[in-house]
Amino acid sequence: MRKDPKLFQHSTLAMLVAGLFDGTMSIEELLKHGDSGIGTCSGLDGEMVILDGIAYTIRRNGTVEALSGDVKTPFACVHFDPKSPGQKVSGFSLPELEAYLKGQGMGNIFYAVKLTGRFAKMKTRTVFKQEKPYPGLSEVADQQAVFEGENTTGTLIGYYAPDLYQGIASSGFHLHYLSADHALGGHVLDFQLAEADLSLTPFSDFDLHLPTSNADFLQANFDLASLNDQIQQAEH
Repeated sequence: MRKDPKLFQHSTLAMLVAGLFDGTMSIEELLKHGDSGIGTCSGLDGEMVILDGIAYTIRRNGTVEALSGDVKTPFACVHFDPKSPGQKVSGFSLPELEAYLKGQGMGNIFYAVKLTGRFAKMKTRTVFKQEKPYPGLSEVADQQAVFEGENTTGTLIGYYAPDLYQGIASSGFHLHYLSADHALGGHVLDFQLAEADLSLTPFSDFDLHLPTSNADFLQANFDLASLNDQIQQAEH
């Protein structure tokens, strides 16, 4: 049994904000650090969901594809799911879930959120694949496909990051969804929960991996003054 789950993150949100979309870590390498998580693919080619050691991407046309090990990611977060018993919850919308979680006294730590069950409604989005020269992330936010489903069964998974780490991560909640039948998925915009099991995994260790051999990263200039506004526009 694995003890003290650790959050592993490849790259930072600030790098995506700056338009550094080239993949810099393979899925094969990423999965050595966790069997559950979220991310994206090189060129922002879809929204990534990782469940039970398999990485999936949700394309702009809504199709779900299992990723091979040689696919690369510019940004992803993973952990090993401890499979802890969850609590039964029902009736939440996304804002209501976030309000409930913020009341759990974990506002200054990273933790994973996993919600597995039935959703009366689910609304997601996925961004469009980008080509070089890449735009900034805030420009890409307007290029997205939105999907909606009803009475869908699946898993919502993602992370909470404290405000202190804005730029390294997207502060607040960053959640993705994948239905059990792979008919619906993506970055979660809203939902209405029927009933599900909710499990939270707090992390005392945060392992940040940077692409130190990537020339674009080494030479990039980051606009820290507008970083927060751009992340809020793109991710919330």
